[in-house]
Amino acid sequence: MERFQPPVALIARLFLAYIFVVEGWGKISNYAVTLDYMETNGVSAKLLPLVILTELGGGILIAAGFMTRYAAVALAGFCLLTAMLFHTDFDNFEQVINFNKNIAMTGGFLAVVAFGPGAWSVDGWRRRN
Repeated sequence: MERFQPPVALIARLFLAYIFVVEGWGKISNYAVTLDYMETNGVSAKLLPLVILTELGGGILIAAGFMTRYAAVALAGFCLLTAMLFHTDFDNFEQVINFNKNIAMTGGFLAVVAFGPGAWSVDGWRRRN
């Protein structure tokens, strides 16, 4: 099974990164709508550039496997904050699903922190050379 670790780690990173790249780009494309949503939930709109950088930049770093553990820590924290700030209306089934999704993604990122990005990554390549 060890021989499958590099491709499985790559696929896992790509799956984790996917939502953040898509959502980061979506926030750029729908900047005004995102500002309103953040302010409605009591989060300063001034944080939107940082949110976009975290999602889009962190997603790209995770996908490439570059500075992977740092990006995974940042995205794990981001997922927890998102769950607590935006998805705590537990009477709303969709919010419960989103809360659970964010907690699950936090676990995925913590696994990346613990085990690293795998051999098929920029970090893995740099370690070998």
